Amino acid sequence: MTQQLIVGLIVAAAAFYAVWRWMPAGWRRGAAQKLAAGTHRAGWVDEERAKELAASLAKTSGCGSCDSCGSCAPKAPLKQQPEADQATRHNASAPSSTHGR
Repeated sequence: MTQQLIVGLIVAAAAFYAVWRWMPAGWRRGAAQKLAAGTHRAGWVDEERAKELAASLAKTSGCGSCDSCGSCAPKAPLKQQPEADQATRHNASAPSSTHGR
């Protein structure tokens, strides 16, 4: 019986994590604010810690495409190598075609 209870709690925690992780960013921010406010009202944390908790819970661990963190912003273009430099590098890495007979 105890083993089934422990497994049930693990499955429930995994399901909660999956729902939280894939929830739309706006919903996640709202839920994080409500959860942090509830912990403050219950007396578990002070107001400053509740704000930190809300900010932490509202973050996403993905690429941030749904948030405005700027992680998906276009990157600066790479410098182009001069053609002569590219040809030299290409010839230097090409295998030698001479065979010692």
